Amino acid sequence: MRHWKPLAASFLLSLAALPASAQEATADGAGLNEAAVPAVLQKAVDDVIRPGYRTMYDSATKLTTAMKALCADPSATSLANAQSAFGDAVKSWSRIEIVQTGPIIEKNRFEHILFYPDRKGVGLRQVQALIAKADEHDATVEAVAGKSVALMSLTALEYVLYGNDSSVLSTEKQGFRCRYGAAVAGNIESTAKDIADEWDDPHGVQKSWKNPGNTSDDFMDNKEAVTALLGILVHGAENVRDQRLETFYKGDPATARPKMAIYWRSGNTWASLSGNLEGLKTLWEKAGMADLLPVDKRNIEDKIDSLLKELTVTAPTVNPDVEAAIGNDVGRAEIDKLLNVSRDLTTAFSDDYGGAIGLSAGFSFADGD
Repeated sequence: MRHWKPLAASFLLSLAALPASAQEATADGAGLNEAAVPAVLQKAVDDVIRPGYRTMYDSATKLTTAMKALCADPSATSLANAQSAFGDAVKSWSRIEIVQTGPIIEKNRFEHILFYPDRKGVGLRQVQALIAKADEHDATVEAVAGKSVALMSLTALEYVLYGNDSSVLSTEKQGFRCRYGAAVAGNIESTAKDIADEWDDPHGVQKSWKNPGNTSDDFMDNKEAVTALLGILVHGAENVRDQRLETFYKGDPATARPKMAIYWRSGNTWASLSGNLEGLKTLWEKAGMADLLPVDKRNIEDKIDSLLKELTVTAPTVNPDVEAAIGNDVGRAEIDKLLNVSRDLTTAFSDDYGGAIGLSAGFSFADGD
């Protein structure tokens, strides 16, 4: 039985809702360089997705080690080391976070690594309550793995390391807060390992992705496989705007909510956004997705390259203090640029690139119409 992946499937269902003429234009694959598809799929899997998850697992392993070291020998130095390892894990995760299809969406794995946004603060209150209760039974990887996703992800660990009363971590040996944090890191490590192992299995998902057709559990043909890759690009760019920016700022400083920004406590908001952008850039470039364009549409590659460059250059320059950035004319102008250019990038991927390879035909992935 074929196990459809929601990201690709949602596009296919949307395409099915098109008028008959648009469906025909989409179905004939006009513009798609079919000969380039096998190489693009192989590079996407072997040069982008698999290394991305393996790097995430490696950083999660180092994070767990740093947390255990902090608990065993608390000091300002060991706390700084754990916080640095947290930042590295955020960056590694953010680069591969754009791939929201495949093994990551099974068994709530995505939420095990990242629970966000927490719009009503329910998850934060759960973390605060668990730390205040300090039940010894909650300080193991096994216990954490069985709890709410709000209690086991990077955002929970961020509160442990940077939230109220986190200074206790540098003085209290084997304290509950630290051991709970180490358990959270261990659960993230375990989840990351499972995902990386599944992608590295030569007979598993990587084979299915690289070989669309009757033997694939994911894609009936090249078009469905390319649709999934396009979906990663479109939704990845869209999420930068919707979840990394508009969650806390939509262009009006009077209505901004800086404490809704992801990783605001640790100052990793822009590092996360930069990682998402680097992930998009890596998939676009290393997978050779421009090779799918017909010869007369290669100018679209230049447009997308320019937009990606503008975003990846701008994001790291914004003040890590989100509230200060919004309250400053220069910082706000940088964020406004990120909002506008990320919107342009989404359209370039969905309409310009998607249309050129025969996958939009008047349908906008970005709008979901």
